[in-house]
This record gives sequence, C-alpha cells and structure tokens, in this order.
Amino acid sequence: MLFNSIEFLIFFPVVTLLYYLLPHKFRWFHLLAASCFFYMFFVPVYILILFFTIIIDYYAGIWIENSEGAVRKRYLMASIIANIGILCVFKYYNFFLDNMVFLFQSLNIPIASEHIPYLSILLPIGLSFHTFQAMSYTIEVYRGNQKAERHFGIYALYVMFYPQLVAGPIERPQNVLHQFHEEHTFKSSNLLAGLRLMLWGFFKKLVIADRIAVYVDAIYDHPDQFGWHNILLAIILFAVQIYCDFSGYSDIALGSAKTMGFDLMKNFDRPFISTNISDFWRRWHISLSSWFNDYLHTPICIAWRDYGQYAIIFGLLVTFFISGLWHGAAWTFIGYGVVHGVALTFEVLTKKTRKKVIKKFNKALYDRLSMLLTFTFLCLSWVIFRADSMSDIGTIYHQLFSFNTTAFQSLVMNSNMVEFGATSFAIAAVMILFMWVVESKVSYSLYELNDRPVADIILSSALLICILSLGVFNHNSFIYFQF
Repeated sequence: MLFNSIEFLIFFPVVTLLYYLLPHKFRWFHLLAASCFFYMFFVPVYILILFFTIIIDYYAGIWIENSEGAVRKRYLMASIIANIGILCVFKYYNFFLDNMVFLFQSLNIPIASEHIPYLSILLPIGLSFHTFQAMSYTIEVYRGNQKAERHFGIYALYVMFYPQLVAGPIERPQNVLHQFHEEHTFKSSNLLAGLRLMLWGFFKKLVIADRIAVYVDAIYDHPDQFGWHNILLAIILFAVQIYCDFSGYSDIALGSAKTMGFDLMKNFDRPFISTNISDFWRRWHISLSSWFNDYLHTPICIAWRDYGQYAIIFGLLVTFFISGLWHGAAWTFIGYGVVHGVALTFEVLTKKTRKKVIKKFNKALYDRLSMLLTFTFLCLSWVIFRADSMSDIGTIYHQLFSFNTTAFQSLVMNSNMVEFGATSFAIAAVMILFMWVVESKVSYSLYELNDRPVADIILSSALLICILSLGVFNHNSFIYFQF
C-alpha cells in the first residue's frame, strides 16, 4: 500500500530537512534512497523492475551517444523494446490472453481455460509514467537533444524522483537532469511557494475529489438503480473529481519538489475553459499529451507527409488509440481514447468551416458556447473512462437519455454506500466554486504570492482550515496511481 496523506506528511518534511542539512555531494544519494523507500512502500520487490530498466537505459544512452549510423538506432530500439516489454508483461499480458480466449470462443474453437498461462501479479504502481519518462531520455539522446548522463545515480534519480515517480508529470531529461547536478541553497521563497502549492493540491484532493467520490462511486457501482437526474449529476461530478484528484496530485508533486528548489513542468492549465478538444489536450495532462505529440503523432505525420491531411488524421487515430491503451488494459480505456481521436479528426476536417462560422458570430458568445459543448463532450466521454465495463457504459447512457423518473434512492440503502446528504453536497458546491474562482484568475499564481503576505496568509490559512475540518481522509487513493 502506498503512502496515505498522513504518512506522506511525515515522510516529506524529513526528506526535505535532510536534503538541506546534507552537503551537496551527498544529496543525490539521499534523494535516491528516499525515492526507493517511497516506491518500496507498495511492493518492495518491484524495485528490481525499475532498476532493470534503469540499467538498460543508462548504458543505452551512453552507447547511443558513442555510436554512429544504424548502430545508434539498434541501441535505441533495444532500450524501447525493453521498456515496452516490461509494460506489456505486467499491464497487458492477461488482457491479451482474455481477448484471445474470447476470440476462440466466438469462433467455436475449443480451448481449455485451466491451461491458459495467466500471471497472478499486481501492476507495479506508476509503471506507465516512469516507463515513458525513461523512454524520453533515450529518444532525446538519440535525437541529439540531450547528452548521455554518465553519473548512474543521477540518472536513476531522474527516473525515480519521488514527487513525480508514481503519477507524473512525465518529465523530459532537458528539464530535470541538470537540476540534480546543481546545488540548491535554501530559499524561503521556494519553501513557501512549494508548501502553498501542496496545500492547494491537498485541498483539491481531500476536500473536493474525495468528498464527491462518495456520490460518484455509489452511482457508478449500481447505475441501473438510479434515475437520469442522479446519473447526470454523477457524470458532471466525476469530471470535477478526476480533475481535482489528478491535478491535486500534480500540485503536490510540483510543490514538494519546489521546496527543495526543483522546478517540474506544469501539468494542467485550466482545462475546463477549453473551447475545443484540441485546446483541452493542450491544457490537460500536458506532460503526457506533449509526450505523445513529440514521440508518436509528429513522427507519424512526418513519415506520411505525402498524404497531407490524411497523415494528420491517421496520426491522431493511432495516437489516441495508444493513449487509451496507455491508461489501462481494458476496452473502456481504449474506447475513451478512440472517441477523443474521432473528435479531434472531426475538428481537423471542419477547421475551415468553423473559421467561417466564427466570423458570423459574436466571438464572446461563440467561445462560451464552445466551452459548454466541449465540457459536455468531456463529461460524456468520461463515462467510458469511469465505467467498470462496456455493459455499464450502455446502462449509464440508457438511464441518462431515457429520462427515467425513478425516485432517488438513499445511498444508505446499500451497506457498501456512504450517505451523501445535502450538507456534503452544499460543502462540495461551495468548495468547487471557491476553486473555480481561484483558478479562473489569469493573473493569479500560487507561486507568486511571496510579495503579497496578506493574501498569502489568508489563502494558506483558509486552505489549511478547510483541509483539517472538511477533508475526507478515508479515501486516499489517487485515480492515476493505477496507471
């Protein structure tokens, strides 16, 4: 079991304090040891998987840099195959077997299920995140954008740095590696900015995401038992939940790194003001969407450039199919990716038409309508992401659009449900509104309040009071830890 919020709040200050007390030459080892301890809190033996890929990629980077011609590409491919191979075994092996069994049964081909070599293993936490981060290193070395790292400990720390080890952001070596070599002196501005950002992350996670998760989980666990109004509310609240959950973790990661002087990349940029799906993916999980754009979509477009617009469309469909598969070994995730790929294809095909329409509309009105339509699409597509099965997706959409007036069923009717009453709903609504006001201010920055002490004290105090008095501390699993 990974750290819960309380355990992390003990672990984090100890690591940060020791970091500043130690001489610079020992800090990398301290952070690497802390990161190993942090990761081993889940399944200790899985640290060996990380070190296996770290050793391969470390040497691959050096060999790529020292080689020429086709040999460089062979080393790169060996590194990529090793990383993808580990990912496939742990994340997709059983999924592949399940689909093979289904195919054989559909074709009436006899197969003895007891002889199928399933693996009884847990998915290493954050495997998709640190695998992609490791791959970005060897690719950037191959492209000549990054010098191979000769210090094995520093490279291992690049892959394992505990703030973003299990759920990103997925960093590029150009942004992070050099920071591990630099000496960071204690600055109160970094400490205050980092702590403030962590408070904001814990507020979004504990006060908003985990509170509304009670209602969302209850509805999605039994979608056939609720009317369209309950389903609609759960769909909207899940959009808020997944944002507060994941961006909350990202804020905690950026904040905890900032307290030690490290700058990680921004992973979210007010995604719910997006005016189209392309805009959304520039604002949501920025480190992943930019990773796919740089290492998959753009190379496909370049390779197929003779086909013009069709290259872009093909690249989008392939990229988002793989993006869906990256999220999880289930057809629900693949469906989520495909739906977004189709939506982006539609935007590419209608780009000229939409430009003509914009000229005939009031721009402010057009942008508001676009934001509403985009948010509606996102909410409906997240049904596919959140649902437990393909049949549940059908049930939810059926309940939603049949406008069944089934009376609201109290969540306490089922022992697995926790009551989500009017008080909890009112608290969630007020906190969501507060979050929206804070994050909608374009000039507002949680990093830049050090020269505004009154605002800093008021905001930080309000966040701390809300967390301690309104936080839900028995629902600590972050959604994206499963990936």
